[in-house]
Amino acid sequence: MADIKTKPSRVNPSAFIKRVATDQQRRDCVELIAMMRRITGAPPKMWGPSIVGFGKYHYVYDSGHEADMLLTGFSPRKPSLVLYIGPALQDERLMSRLGKYKTGKGCLYIKKLDDIDRRVLRDLVTKSVRETRKRHS
Repeated sequence: MADIKTKPSRVNPSAFIKRVATDQQRRDCVELIAMMRRITGAPPKMWGPSIVGFGKYHYVYDSGHEADMLLTGFSPRKPSLVLYIGPALQDERLMSRLGKYKTGKGCLYIKKLDDIDRRVLRDLVTKSVRETRKRHS
């Protein structure tokens, strides 16, 4: 079985954020760190080379594959910020109030925090963390 690439690394989250391309992304990253730390109660930790994660949970598939995964987190990428909030993406009521975004499998893509309603984002992250903890406790 292949080794999972998304796992905790020794990279310092603050040093990583300082290398992010734009001032806007750095400001957004600092804000996301504060929000996700408050919601999870966990400090930021790098997962792989480019994901700032908070907390973790353990999963086991029917196939027997198992690993630890970040509870929530984000990754600043050139075109957008990628937020890992899987379960909350199914909440149509919250998503309809969020603002300008795109989604992928378990991911929320936003260009900048000013494009969305921050209170709705906090609600989405909180819901994602709560649902993930419930499913994997």
